[in-house]
Amino acid sequence: MRFTKIFLFLTLSMVVGFLGCTKEQKSEAPKQEQVIKDLIPPKAEVKGQNFLLELSDLQVVMMMDKASKEITDTPSLRGRLKITNQSNQNLEIQGITFEYLDQAGQPIPFTSGEKIAKANIYLQAIKPGEMTEGSIDATIPRMAVKEKALGKIEVNLVYVPTPLNREKLSFSQKVE
Repeated sequence: MRFTKIFLFLTLSMVVGFLGCTKEQKSEAPKQEQVIKDLIPPKAEVKGQNFLLELSDLQVVMMMDKASKEITDTPSLRGRLKITNQSNQNLEIQGITFEYLDQAGQPIPFTSGEKIAKANIYLQAIKPGEMTEGSIDATIPRMAVKEKALGKIEVNLVYVPTPLNREKLSFSQKVE
C-alpha cells in the first residue's frame, strides 16, 4: 500500500513535469533599444585663461522605446577629455560641469523626472605644462536631443590655484 502511494506520487510528478516542460515558451524582444548619436563636430578644442581643454569622441547615448521612438530615460553625454595647464603655477582641478545652451544662447533646462548629473569630479593637481585625461559621463536634457535644440555646450572648469596657504594642527592622543 505504501509503495503504491509512492509510485503513484512519482508517476503524477513526472506527468506534471513533462506537461510543464512541453509548453512552448516565448521570449519577448526588448521593448527598448540603446541609440548612440555622435555630436557634430565630435571634437572641440577650447583655450581658456589657464587651461587648454580638448574634448573628443563626443556622443549622446539614450534609451528609446522601439514602438514609439520616444526617449525613455535621461540621455547621457559621453566622450574623452584632455586638460592641459597653460599657467605658470600648479592648479588643482576640483571638477567640471556642463551647461547646455540652445541656438539663441539660452540654457536648456532639465524637465521634472529627469536625472541630473552634469558634473564630473576630478580632484587632481596639475603642474605647469602638464596634462590630465579622463572621460566624460554626464546627463543631457531630453529637450536638447529630442527637439535638436542644442546649439552650444558650456564647460565650467572649477579649480584652485596652488600653493594654498595651509595650516597644520596636531594634538596628543592615546589609546588605552
